[in-house]
Amino acid sequence: MSLADIEFINMCKDVLENGTSTEGQKVRPHWPDGTPAYTIMKFCEINRFDLSEEFPMLTLRKTGIKSATDEILWIWQRKSNNIHDLAPHIWDEWADEDGGIGKAYGYQMGVKHPFREVNDEGLKNAFPEYYCFGTLPADYEKDLKNSQIFLTEEERTLATSGASEGGERVFFDGETGRVAAVTAGGRWNVDQVDKVIYDLVNAPFGRRIMTTIWNPEELDEMNLQPCAYSCTFTVTQKEGHEKLTLNMILNQRSQDILAAWAWNTCQYAVLQHMIAQTVGMEVGEFVHVDANAHIYAPRHIPAIKELISRTPKPAPEFWLDPEIHDFYRFTKDSVKLIGYEVAGEQITDIEIAI
Repeated sequence: MSLADIEFINMCKDVLENGTSTEGQKVRPHWPDGTPAYTIMKFCEINRFDLSEEFPMLTLRKTGIKSATDEILWIWQRKSNNIHDLAPHIWDEWADEDGGIGKAYGYQMGVKHPFREVNDEGLKNAFPEYYCFGTLPADYEKDLKNSQIFLTEEERTLATSGASEGGERVFFDGETGRVAAVTAGGRWNVDQVDKVIYDLVNAPFGRRIMTTIWNPEELDEMNLQPCAYSCTFTVTQKEGHEKLTLNMILNQRSQDILAAWAWNTCQYAVLQHMIAQTVGMEVGEFVHVDANAHIYAPRHIPAIKELISRTPKPAPEFWLDPEIHDFYRFTKDSVKLIGYEVAGEQITDIEIAI
């Protein structure tokens, strides 16, 4: 029996039996027909998984691991805020006519910030396949602060030729042109994902290895304020193990249990596996914290009751391509499940509150 199924069943029963109804209250979400979307909610549901023992995959209903992986890479790797860069259509309701969702999710992950502790040697340690330092022209016009940057082949040649003295320095992947770091006023700037990788390699026992996309300054410019907003990474050493162990906490302010819990649990477990492999660690505990865990009532309740009445199957085995050690070279095809059985027919046409 999958531990994810046990956690899901217990959580659903807890919410249904001990939760608080928001019916009749002033709520923001609504259904496509315009009526208010009320919930039964429970404060702070916490699910713990030891990824070294089992991958947290729900078997009560099917979850598409490749689609879930594609979305987490859209946010953490491609750092995009445009649905045209994403195969699943889960964000369509919040996209503008150009496909953008505002300064949300991947946008926040792509912003480069100055960090005083980032230095040349640390960058080489964290990204050993790159080793490409150069200097950008003083009049370089790309927005170095607020985008995922790729240098063209011509720009890469110019940056490393020494012909552009006087500009800011750049550290990039010589093969793809992906810029991991740039200087501004002499200080290295990196985004939150690259800072996590940098710290896990250079100072793994630090207590400040985390990301957040809850940016109060730009919440009004987000088409949907982030639900999964923070990850905290903590490294431990298991007795008798040569490799360090990577543990992670995912914090969510809001969780639609029927529509998204299995999806979020799966994709962030994949993320933890990918980052651990990137930095040469083993996976450890994954803790999923939902501040407001809710079931939309009454529309989602029949489906929830159907799911928790099913008999769970054994957890599948998770496979991650062992040849990849650069986070930016993973794709949705780098993962697969072995022996994934589902306990019943797929539940379709789940209404999503907007």
